[in-house]
Amino acid sequence: MYRAVTSHKETHFTGSEMVRDIVIGMSDGLTVPFALAAGLSGAVASGHVVLIAGIAEMAAGSIAMGLGGYLAARSEHESYVSERAREEREIDEKRDAEVGEVRDVFQKYGLSGDALEAATTAIISNRATWVDFMMKEELGLEEPDPKRALRSALTIGLAYIAGGIIPLTPYALNLTLNRALLLSVVLTLIALFVFGALKGRFTGSSVLKSAVQTMFVGAAASGAAFLIARLVSGSGKA
Repeated sequence: MYRAVTSHKETHFTGSEMVRDIVIGMSDGLTVPFALAAGLSGAVASGHVVLIAGIAEMAAGSIAMGLGGYLAARSEHESYVSERAREEREIDEKRDAEVGEVRDVFQKYGLSGDALEAATTAIISNRATWVDFMMKEELGLEEPDPKRALRSALTIGLAYIAGGIIPLTPYALNLTLNRALLLSVVLTLIALFVFGALKGRFTGSSVLKSAVQTMFVGAAASGAAFLIARLVSGSGKA
């Protein structure tokens, strides 16, 4: 009896670096502008002043966070290039020892005898493949995307702005400062919950757990920053 063979498609999540950048930018964008606006709400009498200060912070914060992401990605790439150059020198200058390391790796995978020697010979027969193999198996390093630095900077910066808009929006409305603050708190908590749910969905973890965890962690960070801002603004009044 003929049975149709269906193709097997594996659905693995491959956007971990972008998600990490979004998480970094969005989480900071939701908490820092909120804390600044909340602290200023007790120190000034105009929502317009709070909004302008929040926008200024959001602009500066997005640039700083984006620059940090860019430098981190560049540093990762430069480190990889440096380690690869060192590995190439070791293959040229310490060939026997490096061949032994290839053999050791395959032995850990359970190869022995002729199979071990054949696998080792196959790897060392091509210098580029040999270097790639040692970078991954010995050092645990994958070659970073050279375009990642700029992409990371833009992702973090834009995510920061997207997050910062949410807690600042109430201050752009014709509301009293107390009502604007209350609405900012509500919107920020909702945004943290939704953001956590989406993060869980894309990373394959529990959506509800990720949503609740992100909301509480973000709320704790925002609350701590808010209290510090209020203490500073209160001491300034004294």
